[in-house]
Amino acid sequence: MKQKYDVIVVGSGITGGWAAKEFCEKGYNTLVIERGRHVEHGGEEYTDMQAPWDIENRNKVPEIFDEQGRYQTINDKGYFKNATKQFFADDKEHPISYPDDKPVRWVRSYQLGGRSVTWGRQVLRWGPKDFIANAKDGHGIPWPIGYDDLAPWYDYVERFIGVSANRDGLDVLPDGVFQKPWEMSCAEQYIAKNIAKHYDDRRLIIGRAANITEPTPEQMALGRAPCQARSYCKRGCTFGAYFSSLSATLPAAKRTGKLTIVTDAVVESILYDNKQQRVTGVNIVDTNTKQTRQYHARTVFLCASAFASVQILLNSTSEHFPNGLANSSGMLGHYIMDHFSGVVAHAEVPGYEDKFAYGRRPIATYIPNYRHEKLADANFVRGYGYQATAQHRRNTGTHAKKAGIGAAVKDASMQPQPWRFLAIMYGEMLPYFSNRISLHPNKKDQWGIPLLHVDAEIHENERNMIKRASLDIVEMLNTAGCTDIKVNQVPDDEHIQIGDRIHEMGGACMGADPKTSVLNKWAQSHDVPNLFVTDGACMSSCATQNPSLTYMAITARAVDYADKLLKQGVI
Repeated sequence: MKQKYDVIVVGSGITGGWAAKEFCEKGYNTLVIERGRHVEHGGEEYTDMQAPWDIENRNKVPEIFDEQGRYQTINDKGYFKNATKQFFADDKEHPISYPDDKPVRWVRSYQLGGRSVTWGRQVLRWGPKDFIANAKDGHGIPWPIGYDDLAPWYDYVERFIGVSANRDGLDVLPDGVFQKPWEMSCAEQYIAKNIAKHYDDRRLIIGRAANITEPTPEQMALGRAPCQARSYCKRGCTFGAYFSSLSATLPAAKRTGKLTIVTDAVVESILYDNKQQRVTGVNIVDTNTKQTRQYHARTVFLCASAFASVQILLNSTSEHFPNGLANSSGMLGHYIMDHFSGVVAHAEVPGYEDKFAYGRRPIATYIPNYRHEKLADANFVRGYGYQATAQHRRNTGTHAKKAGIGAAVKDASMQPQPWRFLAIMYGEMLPYFSNRISLHPNKKDQWGIPLLHVDAEIHENERNMIKRASLDIVEMLNTAGCTDIKVNQVPDDEHIQIGDRIHEMGGACMGADPKTSVLNKWAQSHDVPNLFVTDGACMSSCATQNPSLTYMAITARAVDYADKLLKQGVI
């Protein structure tokens, strides 16, 4: 029997959850397909209620993983622990391909909820300048939308997910619909005050977190509660305090009675009808049995994550699209991007040795991009910001991240200690046509799907940013009154891996011209009217801000448009 739905949503993460919620609430029978296993919100895989001594190996990742070459793309990340490893895909079981001299990270989370279970929850709006950058300096495909197009949708998603943030009044980082912000520490306030005093264009602000502090009736109806400031976010949040598909969008979709979820199903390709010039559904491979089957729908939303969605499109070939579905432009797979770092700065903040903080705030501080305009002495375009935080009593057990027990730890916690400030550069990578993903010609994964091949690197523009960002942060920290400033800068000859910041974007970029872009201003395929791609693949540039909030706004806006087309019978 042919299984037919109104809408198929591929992926259950940040954007897939949003697409499901919006379509279900509009009355459409919606199928969400997730390649990973089923996970219950607050279920047995969540470890946030386990005490440190209850975690196997005292939360240390088994050494045998290194010996076996497992989890190599995530193993050196501080949040990859024994309590969180279940939420990350093992790259040994899920390999990718890349040139030997251009290694790549692709951090993946294969379970219901996807990476929304493990994301960093920094939700920053893009500003007007971010959407005009491509057109202004000639790099990449000009955006077909501007800030004003997304502003009401930013409002819409912020109101639902819950964003704890301060209203900062910055043009480069527009304010939104916020709940009570987290408070900066005394050391961070000291630095922020001094930076604001000496610069017109630079600010240190508290981060904007998708961790609710003042839950609305709608959020409480979904079972969500205020953040408890325990810093166990990546273990899963039983309280539902941080936004994820599992805590918010999928439950909202489920209560409509219109949602069907299929897990353990890898979408191998999208079905295309050459006569109708429409997609009709998807081919899937059962991850456990390796058997194939099909699902059918009136429209398909690809929300599998940037690289995965492009991989599916490239593997969906037909007589009409021999080089990948919706690829008449030849642009599919090109212009992939990621944020990049290359500068890490440390400094001591004097004068607050006897002060300390309560709780473990779920968000850091942030210095937004202040280099939108190319300065006379700058040898690069675009800019960078800094994710930053001040830590106290780093050498004691009081922050619950250092081993120790008993009287010695308690005594040490009472000794005055300096605060130290940490700042990590986040730069905007230009969209380069040469940075691309493709399908490996002969290597396949365990389900018979061609491996994704990633060939991408940063260029001279980004290298020049790193050099200047290193000088800038030293200047700012000196101006802020810090001492013992140390900066680690990546050398010019050291490769910076695409995917290291876990903000991969591009590959099916939006644009006004069907000859030079894959998607239109609604994230709808130029070639196939009932196909939409609303995850990171649709991004035409990457700005400097964390991108997930923008994905959500684009997705909600696209569903609203698709709803109109469905009701009109256009798709």
